[in-house]
Parts: sequence; C-alpha cells; structure tokens
Amino acid sequence: MISPVALAQSAATISVAEAINKAGRQRMLSQRCAKAWLMQALGVMPGQGEQWLSASMALFDTQLKELQTLQPSPELEGLLVQLSADWRGYRDALAQSPNRANADAVFERNEIVLKSAHATTQAYEKLSGTRFGRLINVSGRQRMLSQRMAKFVYFSKLGVNAPSVAEGFQGARSDFVDALALLKSAQENTPRINDELGLVEQQWFFFESALQNRSSKGAMKDIATTSERMLQQLNLVVGLYEQLLSHTS
Repeated sequence: MISPVALAQSAATISVAEAINKAGRQRMLSQRCAKAWLMQALGVMPGQGEQWLSASMALFDTQLKELQTLQPSPELEGLLVQLSADWRGYRDALAQSPNRANADAVFERNEIVLKSAHATTQAYEKLSGTRFGRLINVSGRQRMLSQRMAKFVYFSKLGVNAPSVAEGFQGARSDFVDALALLKSAQENTPRINDELGLVEQQWFFFESALQNRSSKGAMKDIATTSERMLQQLNLVVGLYEQLLSHTS
C-alpha cells in the first residue's frame, strides 16, 4: 500500500520534508521582515535592513509558489489560500515608509501571517506522520523565535504596543530555551546534528547577551547581527532534520 507521504510526493514538485521546512521558514520570514523594516525605522544599519527586507519578501513569494505544488488535501489548500491572502495584506504594510506612524500596521499584520504560516506548517507535519517531521517543525520554529525576539526589542524601542511586546518577548525567549533542550535530547539526532546544536547553543549565548544588554550603546546593532548568526546556524540544523525525513520516506 502506498503511504500518504509517498502519494503526496509522487504528484508534487517538493517533498513533504521540504514543505515542512519551507512552511516553517515562512513563519521566520514573517518575523524577519518586521525586524528588517524596524531596523530602517530606528536607523539601525538601515541599508542592511532594506536588503534583508527585500530578500525576505522575495523568498516568501518564491516559497509560497513552491508550497502550492504540494496541497494534497482540502485543508492544506485552504490554509495556503489563507496564507496567501494574509501575506498580501502584510506586503502592503511593509511597503509603507518605515516610521512610527506606520508601525502599528506592521505589528498587526506580521502576527496574522505568523499564525497562518504556523497552521500550514503544522498541517504538513501531520502529513508526514513521523517524529522527523516534528523535529523539522520544532527546529524551524527556533529560526522564527530568533527573529521574533529581535523584532519585539525593536518594536519596544520604537514605542509600539509596549505591554504585549514585553509579554511576547518573554514568551518567545522561554519557548526558545525549552525547544533547544528538546532538540538536544532527541534520540534521532546524529553526531553531526548534536555538533550543530552545540554551535546553536554557543550562538544563543551571544544573542542572549545582546538581548539582555539592549539598553547599552550599540545594542540594537548587536541584536541585528547576532540574530542573523543564530538564523544561519539554525538553518543548518533544520536542513539536517529535513534530510533525515527525506531518507526515511
């Protein structure tokens, strides 16, 4: 009997493992777009922020098209339609001049897209029906949290929605610490994955230091650069978990 995963892959351009990774990356991009937009609003490496925003928006568009090649159920089809609609609204907000007057729309819209992208990722994980799918999802969410923490610091600096920003930051930090412990204890880990997770832990030390010292001179720049290094290292880990699922499908 052909498995649901194999059946879905047979008619698709991307695999289920790739879909979990890409949908999870959409979550991250929702937060990285906000971070990069806010960098421009705050004058924190604004040229770099503009480049990161442009690249993130382009990648979101590309991955949305790729995900639409793997929608083997009415549920996933509906989720992708919703994600596409939510993304259009967010794109409009991101197109506005980066300043305090336009920040509330970015705050609202990035959360909407994050919720849609997370629901889509969860559905692809369910489709995989494996523990490896779960590990791709969890490690992919760590990428998002790295950007989310930085985003909340920048929103706070800009004076946006202070109570929910502070709560959101603490929640993101707690979730990151808990998920890192879960990943480190996963029995499915290969020696390479354990090594890469060790490097994630090292990067987390530097990133958390920047976050804790966010009132110091140069802190906003440090948060921008350390969050990017965290993202790069976590991308490696997610890719390794994706390979594990691909080899077992």
